[in-house]
Amino acid sequence: MSALVEGSWDDARSIAAQSFTALSSQSIEVSKSLGRTLAHDAQALCDLPTYATSAMDGYAVCGDGPWRIIGEVKAGLPMKEALEIGTAVGIATGAVIPTNTFGVIRWEHAKVNGEILTGEVVANQEVRPPAHECSTGDTLIAAGTIVNPAMIGLLAAAGLDHVDVVRKPTVALVLLGDEIQLTGVPSDGLVRDALGPQLPGWLEKMGCEIVSTQYISDELPLVVKAINEAQQVADIIITTGGTAQGPRDYLHAALEQAGADILVDTVAVRPGHPMLLARIKKCAVFGLPGNPQSAIVALISLGQPVINSLLGQPVNELETVVTRDELTAPADFTRLIIGNVVDGAFEVAPYLGSAMLRGLAHSAGFAVVTTRLTAPGENVRWLSLP
Repeated sequence: MSALVEGSWDDARSIAAQSFTALSSQSIEVSKSLGRTLAHDAQALCDLPTYATSAMDGYAVCGDGPWRIIGEVKAGLPMKEALEIGTAVGIATGAVIPTNTFGVIRWEHAKVNGEILTGEVVANQEVRPPAHECSTGDTLIAAGTIVNPAMIGLLAAAGLDHVDVVRKPTVALVLLGDEIQLTGVPSDGLVRDALGPQLPGWLEKMGCEIVSTQYISDELPLVVKAINEAQQVADIIITTGGTAQGPRDYLHAALEQAGADILVDTVAVRPGHPMLLARIKKCAVFGLPGNPQSAIVALISLGQPVINSLLGQPVNELETVVTRDELTAPADFTRLIIGNVVDGAFEVAPYLGSAMLRGLAHSAGFAVVTTRLTAPGENVRWLSLP
């Protein structure tokens, strides 16, 4: 397929979402599945509840009262004998209901005189029936779902020790630039590296695993070598800088030498215009601009749809929010404006420049503006940060 060159932001995201398929699955312990994406539907291995259980502390009774109390049933220690007419047993919340139980009288409603119990009861009172929540074989969580703590509890309760999840996409970072200083206060015209330290955090939140990081000078042979090495070990290569067409921008030439197919080459969006998406065999390549905010815009714009595809996650439509501020966009461009949703309305953050990080550090996402002028009170789409 030919590359989308200077295409719309929406078209670029559509290509990103459709160009890669889900990675293979792996089986892991249910207790370690937080934040992972299910590769297959997770199905119950038993009924929930597995047995009829008591919903309250009280007395399980058989027949009409009054009843003679003959013992006690604790949770996890079911009564082996069946109840006989006119008898009752004390029962704990969650304990298995004895055979022949008519109903359960709550402890606070029971009247006990020695071994004699009286009280009011109707059939199946305070009894949780088996399979009330689910039956064996029911799908509890669908494939593509990101597992949360409550889901872990549900899967464990339904008898699962292991669950199949999509393996994490592996990422190799190739950070380009002769002007980068890695530690200390920048001096002598250098700038402190702001992307190398933050990209792993974003990628981890997006479900990825960093497997290598290289800092490369802006020299074509070095860039080609780094890309060739990275595509041997990772599902995704992320480069920073070098995406434009300047005299020291070698990414396009390096990708050509590495045998890459460019899928998206610059996007009509501000910030982040010179973003790039390519593929080397099955490996995705995200070319992020060098300016920090532009780089994160590119990562969320093109990287997130690709990562979602690799994880087998469904594509979700962006939500809309009302803007509290007047928003503008250049003609024929989408503009992503950093900010927050406060009391249901979008508010623009300060420090909007593509080289600035302060606004990004205190914002939750971007308003997606596609018209020249969006007045206060009108709707805009909302692209949340991971």
